Amino acid sequence: MQTVKENPIVVGLDIGTTKIAAIVGQQDQYGKIKVLGIGRADSQGVARGEVVNIEMTVNAIKDAVAQAEQQSGVEIRSVYVGIAGEHISSKQNRDIYTLADQDTEVSDTDIKAMIQNMHRLALEPGERIIHVLPQEFFIDGNPVAKTPIGMCGSRLEANFHIITGKVAAAQNIKKCVERSGLQMIGLILEPLASSASVLSEEEMEAGVCLVDIGGGTTDIAIFQDNIIRHTAVIPFAGNIITEDIKTGCMVLKKQAEKLKVRFGSALPQENQENEIISIPGINGRERKEISMQMLAKIINARMEEIVQQVYFEIRSSGYANKLIGGVVITGGGSQLKHLKQLVEYHTGLSARIGLPTEYLAKDTKEDLKNPMYSTAIGLIIEGIKELEDQQRGANKRRAEVLAKEKEMAEAALLAEAAAAATATTVEIPEEVAPPVHFEMQPEPEAVKKPKKDSWVKGLLTNVKDWFEDESVNNDFQ
Repeated sequence: MQTVKENPIVVGLDIGTTKIAAIVGQQDQYGKIKVLGIGRADSQGVARGEVVNIEMTVNAIKDAVAQAEQQSGVEIRSVYVGIAGEHISSKQNRDIYTLADQDTEVSDTDIKAMIQNMHRLALEPGERIIHVLPQEFFIDGNPVAKTPIGMCGSRLEANFHIITGKVAAAQNIKKCVERSGLQMIGLILEPLASSASVLSEEEMEAGVCLVDIGGGTTDIAIFQDNIIRHTAVIPFAGNIITEDIKTGCMVLKKQAEKLKVRFGSALPQENQENEIISIPGINGRERKEISMQMLAKIINARMEEIVQQVYFEIRSSGYANKLIGGVVITGGGSQLKHLKQLVEYHTGLSARIGLPTEYLAKDTKEDLKNPMYSTAIGLIIEGIKELEDQQRGANKRRAEVLAKEKEMAEAALLAEAAAAATATTVEIPEEVAPPVHFEMQPEPEAVKKPKKDSWVKGLLTNVKDWFEDESVNNDFQ
């Protein structure tokens, strides 16, 4: 990654069905994303999120990257890329990890080992794991709040949300990026990237459903307690609405796209019958008039189908009654008028249009504060997080190496000091001193003073002698 001042420059490449966007960003001193440049090109080699034509996709990537380089003045060599499509699926799994003993503290290495175990799961042929996302942790059967790092126990358990996709789809994306002269340093699921740029911490804690309506697919991600709970992909989005308008109004695809963007509405009752749109005819033919109410009816029929599929996924996740934050709609398809009201009517949840302004710097151009750029900006945010994690890991390893080197150096110094002390020890012969004789003089005998017997002792002695006198004893016989 190229570096300006202290913070690295990160490039997000959104390979979508309708557009390919490359955005160059850098984190400022306030933690916000400063956009340095943006490039956009029409995507004609992608259908429903999957690459269907390598050459056309490569040309579009080159055009978008060239525009971004020109605006930012930065040579782009590596990018973070988003992946989506109806081939994306998710599953839940649980893992048990045994610690050394009960006094062992859980470390980041233990969690990484559990994640690595999840990557060894048996999958369907042709599938690969894209993300392994930890959900809840348990130590000795007791739930842990957020992270178990630093806690003691003998058994660590965790629930994981595993996102998988087709190997061929991921390889085609990588091939397109590499043929464009770039290095793909990260492959990130697009709804996760969009949620990073659109959702707030409060919404993800309270419970929220992100609906990213793109060109080829509608991506869903449900969060609760800051943990991703459910992901899904609906194979209907903005492009199929354009096709419906093209068929229903009998116009060209370009005209249908303009009608959808400029005059499209998700609620027919919000338009009057006498509101007419006039479009030029083909090759000198007469102009064609289209009722705005009729246009809204065509759009409404398809949007109701998409919203009903979204509500089905919400109910299937089991969090329909726990989404305090409601629904957040983003992506290019979220720009339809009255879409918020349609979503609220069918789901019974509050809704809002998600703009990628939560983490952008204040001086960002208004053109970038558009839901169609949510994924590309989210890729930059996720890329910065990944670089920070790598930096923390590198600092930790560096500190461990330095500590080990210091310990080895101290041990070497002690060994050298001991060796030096042994080598420089000189035995000094003791001087033989002439013997000194001391004559012991006999101590003078102490003059013993006669002890004075007490009168009681004298009386007892006289009584004893009196009884032992034979003349006295004979008198008693």
